[in-house]
Amino acid sequence: MMGENRYFQEALSDFTYETASGGAIRHLVDSGYTVRRIVERLDFPASYDRVQKTVWEHLLRQKTILPERPGSGGGKESVRYVREYDRYGKASFRRVVVKEDEESVTDWTIQTLDSRKTADDLFILLQDKLDANGVGYAYVSFDFGLMLRMEPERYETMLSALEKQQKEYVAGLPWEEQRIYHKMNACGMDILMQLYRAGQYQGECFFLKTREILQVG
Repeated sequence: MMGENRYFQEALSDFTYETASGGAIRHLVDSGYTVRRIVERLDFPASYDRVQKTVWEHLLRQKTILPERPGSGGGKESVRYVREYDRYGKASFRRVVVKEDEESVTDWTIQTLDSRKTADDLFILLQDKLDANGVGYAYVSFDFGLMLRMEPERYETMLSALEKQQKEYVAGLPWEEQRIYHKMNACGMDILMQLYRAGQYQGECFFLKTREILQVG
């Protein structure tokens, strides 16, 4: 009974938080706000860690970030709390896990960027591939979570290479201890280019429609 009561209280807390802040947080993320700035703008008080989690889950749900290699065919899970009523009108909350599958790509064409290529050369190449694929089908890998835990000095060097807004965006996300794939939208592209100019990028760019992988660094 104690366990059920604790679960109900946690579900109620999550529901209250979602009602008060969830929509506002997602709107601010879509408007380009970083975690720190979102915390500062919320009318309903919420901890930094909780906002971080909400932002990360929203980016996952939108497929702005992927924890698995693009085209791997793996799915992602999202959690929702559904309010239900019994025959007496008493409300309860049920935790629902939703999984979405993705198409698997195996016939990749792999290209390695010549190390002598300048940032302008890379930018032109990426723009051509984005024109052919569209932003929704292009991803860039980032190792921020791995660097933070395994090579903290390298992580700090990478952060120092970024512009203020980019640095705040990266530092505000709870990167998992693995390679993460970020959609090659304006934010992802800008971070990639800034790191490349500073000689601090090593990773892969995926283009799903043309089934190409560009290895950089």
